[in-house]
Amino acid sequence: MTQEPGPAPPQDETVVNEMTRQRNFGRPRRGMRASLDALLGASIGKLVDRIRSGNRPASSDSLLDDAAALLSLRARASGPALASAFFDRYEASAPGARQSFLAQLHAQNPRDAAAIDAAVAAWQQDRDDRAAVRLNEASESPCARLIRVLNLAPGGTRRLIAMRADLLAAPEMSAGLRDLDREFEDAFSAWFNAGFLELRHIGWDSPAAVLERIIAYEAVHSIAGWDDLRRRVAPADRRCYGFFHPQMADDPLIFVEVALTDGLPSAIAEIIAPDRRAIDPHQASSAIFYSISNCQEGLRGIPFGNFLIKQVVGLLKAELPQLRQFATLSPVPGFARWLARSHEGAPVPQGDALRRIAAEYITSARDGRGQVLDPVGRFHLGNGARLEAVHADADGSEKGLRQAHGVMVNYLYDLSAIEANHLRLFELGEVAISPEVQELLRPAKPAPRKRRDLQTA
Repeated sequence: MTQEPGPAPPQDETVVNEMTRQRNFGRPRRGMRASLDALLGASIGKLVDRIRSGNRPASSDSLLDDAAALLSLRARASGPALASAFFDRYEASAPGARQSFLAQLHAQNPRDAAAIDAAVAAWQQDRDDRAAVRLNEASESPCARLIRVLNLAPGGTRRLIAMRADLLAAPEMSAGLRDLDREFEDAFSAWFNAGFLELRHIGWDSPAAVLERIIAYEAVHSIAGWDDLRRRVAPADRRCYGFFHPQMADDPLIFVEVALTDGLPSAIAEIIAPDRRAIDPHQASSAIFYSISNCQEGLRGIPFGNFLIKQVVGLLKAELPQLRQFATLSPVPGFARWLARSHEGAPVPQGDALRRIAAEYITSARDGRGQVLDPVGRFHLGNGARLEAVHADADGSEKGLRQAHGVMVNYLYDLSAIEANHLRLFELGEVAISPEVQELLRPAKPAPRKRRDLQTA
């Protein structure tokens, strides 16, 4: 009785065919064949067997075995298919299994101490380029090498970003996760260097996939559908620019929304209200960056936002040379939380008193590393901007009231003072502020005491 052939393997058949081709190529000698059979029977062979069984959820231990198999791989031709198969199994697994795998990965794949010792000895003896290259290769982290191998998979860059997002979503950042995250940061900082990114103007005529993502990713002032989006990107006095990576052509990494205005706005309604009055861009005096949104959680901490602002300033200056100032209308997302801690039990002040306390928070409150506590302030002040103005009752949305009691601020980018402001902050710890903010922070003069008439006897 003959047995019906089973179903064809899934898309990973190319992997199996590739391994078979390598196994039979060139009729290897008996010793070479034995070595290759041993390799196929060990880590790579187990990975291929799992690939045959389809993209089923995997345990953390199974994923660790698969990672070890990829690290043992020497045949580059099969790297992309095997890396893709690994991602398929990883992505089919439960979040807990993924995070357990990520937490153990760095410790399970330490640097080769013996290889480093041998390379150091070779360098001490020869001190030539060959010895230096050998030392560099020996000291490389296996996890860094694994990240490079996984990037070979189709869509590998995007899938690695999602993997780091899994890491950052872990309930507790263990030592193993921190070690692995440093490897991701090193790789992503190189891959997402501003020199490799494409700056694009995003308009109403941009691809629908890009516009949909702008609506989804907007993190500062939510976009209420297509009509709201059109009001932000279609008018001549409104602009949107984003950074894109070649491997993620329709998925922005970060974008900034810009309003061309006549002067500094003091409330967000002046910019995004449906009934606002549009102006001729050539009559505008100011370019206001009112929303900057990072789109990829897996790229958290990768510093390309400052490059985005500087490049957009350059584009706008070339197009509209009459622009005199470049500034923001920014939220103060940490203010309400800080105020509740530092003024526990006290009623929330109003008006100028609230503005003064908000200015004190931005200029004086520091985190455990001595940096500006407010995350938006830390970004703009760290880029060399100065705190120009503080506004009460500037954002009446639920989010604006919850985060900052309605306070918003202007950070001004004076191109002639950016470097000096940056050095002043990082060398002296001093925040650059405008004369208006200086006046706001000046201690109030005590009220004059009433003179009492002297009574004579």
